[in-house]
Amino acid sequence: MTKRYYRVLTIAGSDSGGGAGIQADIKTISAMGCFATSAITAVTVQNTLGVKAVHPVPLDILEGQIDAVLSDIGTDAIKIGMLYSLEVVNIVANMIEKYQVKNIVVDPVMMSTSGYRLIEENAIELIKNRLIPLSRVITPNIPEAEILADCKISSEQDFDKVARRLSDNSGVSVLLKAGHFDGDYLVDYFYNAENGTTTMLPSKRVETQNTHGTGCTLSSAFAAALAKEDDLTLAVKYAKKYVERAIIYGADFKIGGGYGPINHGFNPIKTFER
Repeated sequence: MTKRYYRVLTIAGSDSGGGAGIQADIKTISAMGCFATSAITAVTVQNTLGVKAVHPVPLDILEGQIDAVLSDIGTDAIKIGMLYSLEVVNIVANMIEKYQVKNIVVDPVMMSTSGYRLIEENAIELIKNRLIPLSRVITPNIPEAEILADCKISSEQDFDKVARRLSDNSGVSVLLKAGHFDGDYLVDYFYNAENGTTTMLPSKRVETQNTHGTGCTLSSAFAAALAKEDDLTLAVKYAKKYVERAIIYGADFKIGGGYGPINHGFNPIKTFER
């Protein structure tokens, strides 16, 4: 009997340090039991200390990567990360429309942890007005959500208002990440626009510098879970559990002199058996 892989395409930037971007996505998708394909939007000069430079991939090469994957291998979900420019956003949106992919998870990457801008200013409006309406889920952190919703987030009490504002604009479901807040416990907030429900996703803060790539990892884990499980709320719980354990299992390792990676390879697949 012919077997079939669950397939996930990641469209994002490359991280030479291996902790975030395409590299983190492929590790995560594989650990979640799916087959990973990729389209690189930009090459970054990056390590645990930060991003030093960004080199965009030529637009025809980016479009060719996406077309090559979708025309032959196909996909069950797409994770979208760093897009960098207005032209890149347009290409990605065009390809989604061409191939009618439904499970789209957008991580609206705008700044690196070290403060390096990873997107041109004029691309942000196009993400809001063209790409997000094509998506099923977005996973902004607090600064990204403030930009997309054009409002301030002062505490977790603001999450419901902001999530619904983002959803009302496009009909997309919203996962708001609480990692920028202080405190021993962090509560991510998920608004499921498909059934109007909300889910709180609490976790205990882990004392470690190894947190590089958590946003990329969460969004790619979400996409992998959606490739296998159509229920949004169940998928976000799987994704959150994967990231939480990857942080715990990577907390005591030492790689580089700055913010190290989480442990993508802690053998989580048994965790998700039903």
